This record gives sequence, C-alpha cells and structure tokens, in this order.
Amino acid sequence: MAIDFSTLNKPSTTGASGTSSSSGSLAADDPGSQDRFLKLLITQIQNQDPLSPMDNAQVTSQIAQINTVSGIQQLNTTVKGLSGQFTQLQALQSANLVGRDVVVPGNVLDIASGVGQGGFELSGPADAVKVEVLSPSGQVVGSMALGALGSGSHSFNWPAGSATNDGGLRFRVTASSGAVNSTPTTLMRDRVNAINTSGNSLNLELQNAGSVPYSSVRALN
Repeated sequence: MAIDFSTLNKPSTTGASGTSSSSGSLAADDPGSQDRFLKLLITQIQNQDPLSPMDNAQVTSQIAQINTVSGIQQLNTTVKGLSGQFTQLQALQSANLVGRDVVVPGNVLDIASGVGQGGFELSGPADAVKVEVLSPSGQVVGSMALGALGSGSHSFNWPAGSATNDGGLRFRVTASSGAVNSTPTTLMRDRVNAINTSGNSLNLELQNAGSVPYSSVRALN
C-alpha cells in the first residue's frame, strides 16, 4: 500500500524572620505542613519580646508564605491528575492507529509494486540532494540525484525492480549548499502494531522501528 508523502510538505536569618524561613522549608507535599506552620507562628507570638513585638506586616507575610506553598501543592496535584487523564484520552484516540501506517524518522525503504519510497527533511535550502539505496551490509545498490530543493519535507520514488521489503533495503540522503554538506533527517513508513502508555507518555510500537513516541509521527496513512 503506497503512502502519500506529499502530506509531509509542511538563605536563612535570625529573629522573627528565622521562624518564617523554618516554616517555609516545610515540604509542600506534607498535608500537615500548614498545621505545623500555624503552631510555630503562635509559639513565636507567645514568646515574642514585649519591647519589640512582631508587627502586622510580619504576621501577614508569614501567613502569605504558607498559603502560597499550600496553593502550589494543590495546583501540582491538579496538573498531575489532568496530565494522566490527557494521556488516557490520547491512548483511546490512538487505538484506531493499530494496523495502520505512519511516517516517522528512520531509513527503511518501503517497497510496493516495484517502487521504493522514502522521505526526508531539509533544515534549509540545498543546491544538490542525493539519495542512495543501501543493502543490509551497507553497500550502495542504487542512487538518485534530486537536484536543488527548498527547506522542509520531501519524498522520493526509486525504481526497485524485483526488490521487496524482505530484502531489508535502507537509504541515506545527503545534501549540499555551496561548500557546506549536511545530512537531512530521513523519514520512513512503518506499521503500528500496538500502542503503549508508560507513565504519562504515549508510545507507538512499530513493526520496524520498535517503540517510538507518538510525538515523532510526521504523517498518518
């Protein structure tokens, strides 16, 4: 089944503030941190120097610090929950990719009906682009000169003759712009055998490339 590669063209201190520093070091993920902070603050007020009592600004500042810690803790918990739900939703939506083909970074030549197909990405325009087809041992068995091309994604068709996918042919792409040579990112077609969620990431189990992040997919077929 041929793929349409055209879709690719796209510190601490002392005094009153010392109590604040101690309370601020409480673990944000400790549910009893706020209670301990209040106990420390009350103890500080009860034992303060009558000739130099804490003013309202100090008390307000310390209460604001613990509220900030508590708010960040709640926000982190909420974000973690949303992240897990998003991954599960992605997995459900990606289930229909099993058995279908995707385009991902790689250099396995896909052959169908006597035509070998592949793709590549250019980070900038090139004066000359060359595709070489390689045997499993790395010997060059064919080549194509594609001429000058602009930046972005491109595809190619190579006359494969009687070759098949069982031959394990691969390809490499080289590009030059003036005296500067570069190696573009190669793209290949692969079959999705399964999807896998590990932690909060979604991976695709591919026939040739193995496990790759879903974010690596350049196109679907």
